[in-house]
Amino acid sequence: MMKEIEELFRNINLAKEVMELSGENPYDCYQCGTCSASCPFIEEMDLKPDEVIRYVILNRKEVLKSKTIWICASCFECAERCPRDINITKLMEALRQIILRKNVDHTEIEKIGEEEKRTIPQIAFVSLFRKNVG
Repeated sequence: MMKEIEELFRNINLAKEVMELSGENPYDCYQCGTCSASCPFIEEMDLKPDEVIRYVILNRKEVLKSKTIWICASCFECAERCPRDINITKLMEALRQIILRKNVDHTEIEKIGEEEKRTIPQIAFVSLFRKNVG
C-alpha cells in the first residue's frame, strides 16, 4: 500500500497542494496540540491532527494512507480552538481531495455492520458520504 501511495504521489508537494486546495497554510501551525486535545474522535485516529499537519509540512506522503483524514468528522472543534486560526477541517478535506482525485478510495461502505450502523453518529455517515460522493 505504501508503495502505491509513493508511486501515485511521487511528484506532489503536499504543503503546496494543501494550501492551494484549502486556502490554509500548514506552516502557520506551531504544533501546540490544541486541535488534537479538542478532537472528539482522537481515540479512533492513527495520527493526531497536529501530526497530520506535521507530516504535510515534511512532505511525508504516508499521511495520505492515514485513516485519520477519513475519520475526521469536520465538526470544527479543532478549528474553533486553534490559537493560530488554522481551519484544520479544510486541511483534512484537501488531503481527502488529493487522494480522491487519483481515484484511491479506502472506505468500504457496504462492509459497515448492522450494529455499527445503529451506534455510529449520523454526522459520521453524512461526512463519509460527502467525502466519497464529492
